[in-house]
Amino acid sequence: MNYQSDQYQPNSQFSVFPPAVKNLLIVNALVFFGLNTPGLGKFLYQFAALWPVGSGKFEIWQPVSYLFLHAGFAHIFFNLFALWVFGQAIENYWGTKRFTVYYFITGIGAAITQLLFVNANVPTVGASGAVYGILLAFGMMFPNRYIILLIPPIPIKAKYFVAIFGGIELMNGVLGTQAGVANFAHLGGMLFGYALIKYWGLKGINDE
Repeated sequence: MNYQSDQYQPNSQFSVFPPAVKNLLIVNALVFFGLNTPGLGKFLYQFAALWPVGSGKFEIWQPVSYLFLHAGFAHIFFNLFALWVFGQAIENYWGTKRFTVYYFITGIGAAITQLLFVNANVPTVGASGAVYGILLAFGMMFPNRYIILLIPPIPIKAKYFVAIFGGIELMNGVLGTQAGVANFAHLGGMLFGYALIKYWGLKGINDE
């Protein structure tokens, strides 16, 4: 089998991006600029980041609002890059309504998992939990599509790619080897994503 026939390539023309992915990219970018605006940035961080329940700063909307805040350029770049690469395929396959529900449920699930397993009195920010949920969905819906890794530049099937990332996050979360990284939020996004896909009874495409 020639892997190139099943190699996944995301659409790069912004005008034809599916609506949910396009709007999420725009809103995240706008909020990032807001975070880097004097005065407004501090307000957003204080009220929209996901603070621990016992910190005195937790608010009911934070399991949603934290998804739109990012700690720096590298953080937002890699999250939005993954949303662009994998989110388009999922939204086009499922439709915008189901994709949007999935995105926010996995993001909220990631927040719940982080709050349950991490007791540090520091806030959590970023769309990583929802992005990991999308990554899991891609691996389940298109298990045999090939993804070309950046380092090393080799092809790997989506199902193995997802399994490797999930294993790494589990190891890092248990061992605590990545300070400042919300590993349990990533795992929570994947766990809630898996449960939701099974609840919906969705089936993937077998490319073999």
